Amino acid sequence: MPPSFLTNSAKTPGLSKQRPVFALWFCASVAAIAAPLDTLKSEESMENLNLLSIVGKGGWLILPIVLCSLVAVVVIIERFLTLHRAKTNTASLIMKLRGALSSGDVEKALRICQETQGPIATVLSVGLERHQEKRERIREALENAGNAEVFHLEKYTGVLATVAGVAPLIGFLGTVTGMIRAFMDIQALGGNVNADVLAGGIWEAMVTTAAGLAVGIPALIFYNYFIGRVQRFVFEIETGSEELLDLLSGKARDET
Repeated sequence: MPPSFLTNSAKTPGLSKQRPVFALWFCASVAAIAAPLDTLKSEESMENLNLLSIVGKGGWLILPIVLCSLVAVVVIIERFLTLHRAKTNTASLIMKLRGALSSGDVEKALRICQETQGPIATVLSVGLERHQEKRERIREALENAGNAEVFHLEKYTGVLATVAGVAPLIGFLGTVTGMIRAFMDIQALGGNVNADVLAGGIWEAMVTTAAGLAVGIPALIFYNYFIGRVQRFVFEIETGSEELLDLLSGKARDET
């Protein structure tokens, strides 16, 4: 039975499947009712808008969304670099270890692991250092080392999951508060409702939802990508550990 390390911890809890679909439906419906085509701003005035000015109209709730985006960018870059450095040619490493252990040279096999970069080499070196112990003790050491390595590989991915879930909700909150203000303005104006002003207030309120989705969707994509990479590392560590246990068992039989 192969080492079970991190078959459990690799299954990082997924994001909630709830999505602000109702938010999009609600906002789109209100905008469609309150902002008919004849109340749209002139083409000339729309040309004066740019991305920063549109985002600036989203209110103070844009700030936490911007903060979420900055955090997501930092985590994505850090995880890309970390996982890139962790890449190992596992097949080549196992072949070298098989050659060294077939001749009974454990020290050479240990040097190969120590000179190889990546979590799988680190885990296998722990097993080689305990090659004289019983198989179950070696397995336990491999599991502990594997858990430690995968913990580092999964580091900060939970932050991306949080950003992917929270950013759209903050955007929805901003839209709801904006809609509340818009309807308060309607009440204040009484029967003299300016449709142009109302439409402008509504699209400004919807800016936060758009911003939240613009941050949350990429964060979710990268979160799933990184989790997939980590699961691949887990598979390589488990198969490599089982291979090492078999090699060490064969060596022990040869010595007896």
